[in-house]
Amino acid sequence: MTATNPGPAGSGPVVDMCDAELMRDPYTGYARLREQAPLVRGLMPGVDPAWIVTRYEDVQRVLSDPRFVNDRANVPGIRVPNMREQVLRAHEIPGEYWKYRLLRMDAFDGAEHTRLRKLVSQAFTVRRITELRPRVEEIADGLLDRLPGIAEDGVVDLIPHFANRLPSAVLCELVGIPDHDRPRWEEWYAAIPPTAAPEAKAAAWRALVPYARSLIERRRAEPGDDLVSAMIAAQDEDGERLSDTEMIAMMVMLGLTGPHTNATFIGNGVLALLTHPEQLALLRRRPELMPRAVEELLRWCGPTQVVPRTRFATEDLEIGGMPVREGEAVWVVLAGANHDPARFDDPERLDITREPASPRESHVAFGGGAHHCLAAAQARQDAEVAFEALLRRYPDITLAADPSLLGRDPMPFQWRLTTLPVRL
Repeated sequence: MTATNPGPAGSGPVVDMCDAELMRDPYTGYARLREQAPLVRGLMPGVDPAWIVTRYEDVQRVLSDPRFVNDRANVPGIRVPNMREQVLRAHEIPGEYWKYRLLRMDAFDGAEHTRLRKLVSQAFTVRRITELRPRVEEIADGLLDRLPGIAEDGVVDLIPHFANRLPSAVLCELVGIPDHDRPRWEEWYAAIPPTAAPEAKAAAWRALVPYARSLIERRRAEPGDDLVSAMIAAQDEDGERLSDTEMIAMMVMLGLTGPHTNATFIGNGVLALLTHPEQLALLRRRPELMPRAVEELLRWCGPTQVVPRTRFATEDLEIGGMPVREGEAVWVVLAGANHDPARFDDPERLDITREPASPRESHVAFGGGAHHCLAAAQARQDAEVAFEALLRRYPDITLAADPSLLGRDPMPFQWRLTTLPVRL
């Protein structure tokens, strides 16, 4: 892990968050930073430096303290850089489509965030998620049934053929993408990530936005039991509806970028189980441990390493005894918090019987505070179904490659496998 030129006076070196070593092994890299100091300056290409927060207690505080905001406009009297725009520019997303990323629910704070979350949350109630489970199981079984026909000499790559496709299909069900439109939706799903080619991103956005607008109009005329219909019908206490631009931003966040996170976790979780045979054997003997296993896997190899939404301090304060000035930006490192020995005993050990330290989840894989992941229940359910179905359908499944040689996308925010060959 390398460091560039020093940051502001007294802040020490600036860590390159796109450093190849750090992205390859973020847990080791962020552990070093966690031991070094409560705050370290971090830098990404095209984005202004920000503080990196890695310790569990400090991460929890930033996530829950209302003095840290997601919207830079809520920093009183200080003009701070729009780091989200900087990230979008660095990812080469065409400027005319930025509004569909900048108007996401997690871009706002306070009353505006509450308004948007309230209008969208109807699609993610416990009842709706539970009712969807049989359909998730059906989708998973269908994908697994196709694997032998795709395999070569009994080996198949689970990332494109299972881990990616299950969450995408499930979110299509939730959003309300008709069956005949799903091949196009999956093409856009593949073109949206930061690692996709710029021309592919531009082409996807040019096709996606008109399609989303037409789907909204269709659902206005013929409502269904889906997210788009719920957003159209939902009204807050003042009767204010979501704008079409806000609805498209929600569709992109939940239906296109959301599945990538769930897919990343399924891939990480399968690899973790296959490389920890004693834990896999225990889970086979005691399938009732699956919910606890999912929580431990979220802690141990969760998909999101760094919260992509930068937080801004609205006043001078301290983190871990170090000063953060009003208007300064902070990156929250979930990977550092979830492996912090000050919170978790022997944090590098994968233990599917590990009990949480409190009645609520101990890990921060889904963030925290007002911006706790809205789709957390769906992500958990997708993972449970995926692991259960895979182990039931292919009880002798083994890894077909050296785990140290498996590729990952070069992304500072997520720890995403590009391939996961298994022998069925």
